[in-house]
Amino acid sequence: MVRYFLLLLALISILVVSIAGLRGCKTSRPPIEIFPDMVRQDKVKAQVPSNFFADGRGAREHVAGTVPLGYSQPECSGGCDAKMGSPYNAVYFSGKEDYANTGKNSGAGTNWGTGIPFTVAMSTLERGRERYQIQCAVCHGATGAGNGIATKYGLVGVANLQQQRLRDMSDGEIFNTISNGKNTMLGYGATIQVPDRWAIVAYIRALQRSQNATINDVPADQRAAFQGTNAASATTTPAKP
Repeated sequence: MVRYFLLLLALISILVVSIAGLRGCKTSRPPIEIFPDMVRQDKVKAQVPSNFFADGRGAREHVAGTVPLGYSQPECSGGCDAKMGSPYNAVYFSGKEDYANTGKNSGAGTNWGTGIPFTVAMSTLERGRERYQIQCAVCHGATGAGNGIATKYGLVGVANLQQQRLRDMSDGEIFNTISNGKNTMLGYGATIQVPDRWAIVAYIRALQRSQNATINDVPADQRAAFQGTNAASATTTPAKP
């Protein structure tokens, strides 16, 4: 009886050593694992072949336009000196400590400047409108009234861009807010290029004027024609039947 017990114990010991003791040994064949758990998974490893892809390579080409994780955005490319004159022909996220890059008249302090550092054309406003709709309208709303869709789902404290305080705010401070954020608003300096931030500032100014326009905002020649038309309409006596 003892002999059978010892024989059975020896077989069990050999089986345990075979399964557990040799687990993970180097071999060209996949090991036999009773409980593999998550030790080995189907995944891509750097510089390791993969049978998942037809060419057998695990490493794939980067998707066009993506930035590798852990790398900083490029400071500028495509001609840094000329980009303010032609702002959409270059990738440009940061640069010197001048007004165009900081919104400040000097490199330090809060001496905010005013004005767009390149010529504003209709294409600038169209670009600003496009970027605003993508990045800003979800919170600030289509007209800048602070009633974007995000406010319908519990987001509070969204600034109304039409209030007098923000209409009086300098262009440079608005640019800085877009770049670095303020209060609950996160900064967009890493996702919106410098010229696009200025284009958004220009578009915000257009929104503010559109919602607070007066007769004095109409060009003088058109205003005179408009007032003359209204005066003629007011003095015209309806014909008697």
